Amino acid sequence: MTTQSQIDALRSETVAAQSLFIDNATVEGTAEPMAVTSPIDGTQLTTIANATSGEVDLAVASARTAFNDGRWSRLAPAARKKILFAVADAIEADALALSVLGIRDNGTEFAMAYKAEAGSAAATFRYYAEAIDKTPGEIAPTAPGTLGLVHHEPVGVVGAIIPWNFPLMIGAWKIAPAIAAGNSIVVKPAETASLSLLRLAEIAAGAGLPAGVLNVVTGDGRIAGDALARSMDVDVLAFTGSGMTGRKLLEASAQSNLKRVYLELGGKSPNVVFADAPDLDKAAAVSAGGIFRNAGQVCVAASRLLVERSIHDDFVAALKSHAEAFKVGDPLDLNTQIGAVNSETQLAGNLRLTEAAISEGAECITGGNRILEDTGGSYMAPTILSGVTPTNTVFRKEVFGPVLAVTPFDTEEEAVQLANDSDLGLAAGVWTSNLSRAHNMISAINAGVVHVNTYGGPDNTVPLTGHKQSGNGSDKSLHALDKYTNLKTAWIQL
Repeated sequence: MTTQSQIDALRSETVAAQSLFIDNATVEGTAEPMAVTSPIDGTQLTTIANATSGEVDLAVASARTAFNDGRWSRLAPAARKKILFAVADAIEADALALSVLGIRDNGTEFAMAYKAEAGSAAATFRYYAEAIDKTPGEIAPTAPGTLGLVHHEPVGVVGAIIPWNFPLMIGAWKIAPAIAAGNSIVVKPAETASLSLLRLAEIAAGAGLPAGVLNVVTGDGRIAGDALARSMDVDVLAFTGSGMTGRKLLEASAQSNLKRVYLELGGKSPNVVFADAPDLDKAAAVSAGGIFRNAGQVCVAASRLLVERSIHDDFVAALKSHAEAFKVGDPLDLNTQIGAVNSETQLAGNLRLTEAAISEGAECITGGNRILEDTGGSYMAPTILSGVTPTNTVFRKEVFGPVLAVTPFDTEEEAVQLANDSDLGLAAGVWTSNLSRAHNMISAINAGVVHVNTYGGPDNTVPLTGHKQSGNGSDKSLHALDKYTNLKTAWIQL
C-alpha cells in the first residue's frame, strides 16, 4: 500500500534536464530547452529538449533503419511477445515513481494517475503482447486450384502525437499495438507532459526493446509535431488532441506523402438521466465523477448533462452537493480527489468559457472560479452551469475542464435530439431502468462509446472510436492493430 511518506520522498527528488531519446540513447537538443512548470505550485520542475525538424528527422531515420533491418519487424511473434511482457513488468515495478513524476508534470490526482497511467500502461502492453501470436492472416474461400492468402504486415514507421491529460495511458494505446505489429515508432509528447513518456522509453530499452524501435522527441508542437506530420518517411500518424490540430495534421499529410492519419479529437459527451434511473443517488455521484475527475481533463468527460425535467431540480441539487464535497488541491496528497488544471493557459480558457456561458444566460450553480491561488498552482472549483441551451457556446465547445453544462428535456425523442446536437461523438451515458429504452438510446446516440447506468471503465477488450468530428480509427482492443498493419493479398495458382 502506498504511503504519503513514499510519495513525498519521490516528490522531493530533483528532475534532471531532459534530452531527446533516439536509438535507445539520450541525445542533447541543439535548440534552447523548454521550461517545465509544475501545475501543482507554479514552480519550474525541469527542462525538456526543444527538438528541431532535423532532430525529428534523425529519430525517424533511426526508426526506419530499425524497421528495415528487421531487428524487430522480423522477430518471431513469440520473441516480440516476451519483450513486451518485460516492458509491462518493468512499468509495474516502477509504477509509483512513474506516477509521481507524471503528476508533478501534469497535475492529475494520485488515485487516478496511479491506476489510469502506470497501471493502465502496463495492462495495455500485456494485452498487445498476448495478441501478437493470436492474430493470424486469412485463407480466402477461392475456387479449387487457387489459393488466396491475406497477410497482415506492419506498415513501417509510425508517428504518434500524445496529449497532456493521460500521457502514459494514451501513449501506451498507440505505442503498444504499433510495436506489437512489428513497426517502429517516433513519439512526440505534449510540451506540458513529456516526462513520463521519456521515462517509458528508457524502461522499454532496459527491458530489451531494440534500438530505434521506440524514439521520443519533445518540444514545440509547431516545430517537432509539424516535422513528424510532414515527414516523407512516416507511414502512419496517430494523434489525440484538438480538432484544430487534427485538421493541420491532415493538411500536412496531403502536402507530404499521403500518410494515413488517425485522429481522436475529443468530445462534448452527453450524459442522459431519465427519471426511471435505477438509483438516482448513484447516478448523481457517478455523473459528478464523470466530469470532475482529473479536473475535467478527460476526452470522454460527461460534460453535457441532459436530465429529465421532472427530476431536474433534485438531481442538480444532488450534483451540487457532490461537487462541493470534492477535495480539490495538491494532487500528490492522498486525500485529494481532484488535482490541478494542467497549465495557466488551460485554466484561463476554462474561466473564459465559463464567463461566456453566464453572459449567454446560464446560471452558475456552484464553482466558476479559480481557487487555491496562494499555492501558486492552477486549480479550479468544480463548476455546474444550469439552464444551458443548444445556442450556448458551452453546450457545443469542449471546455476540457471541470465545467458541467446542464440542460433539461421532456421526452426520449428530445433527449436523443439534444444528445446528437453536436459536431462531436466520442462518448455518451444513459441512465434508465427500461431495457428497451437503453437499447434504443444506444442505437440512436451517435457516439463511439455509450455507457448505460455507469460512466467510464471500458477496458482494453473494447475499442474507443470517435464518430463525427471526434475522429477516426480506434484505440484499444484488437481493432487498434488495424491502424498499424497493411493487408497484402497473395493469389497463387496451384
